[in-house]
Amino acid sequence: MIRHIVMFQFKEFETIEAKQAKLEELKQGLIDLVGKVPTLLKMEVGINCNPAEKYDLTLISEFESLEALEAYAVHPDHVAVGAKIKEIMQARACVDYQF
Repeated sequence: MIRHIVMFQFKEFETIEAKQAKLEELKQGLIDLVGKVPTLLKMEVGINCNPAEKYDLTLISEFESLEALEAYAVHPDHVAVGAKIKEIMQARACVDYQF
């Protein structure tokens, strides 16, 4: 089994409300991938509530194998959500590990 953990830092927004709305939209888009992407077994998405930290959104997902993770990465529904993330992304950190 593979656990895929990603943290995103986003560019500045004009207002806190605009940022929160975008974070909620992205969170729901990622959660909605469960059931659409056959190799995605589990997805948890969290919005950072600590303003002292620099990362805004994190996801933890699980896959049977690295090949299953690779299939997720190129799945059209994941690519569509990824494009929305990339529009506002400033930094990304990722760890994949076996468990």
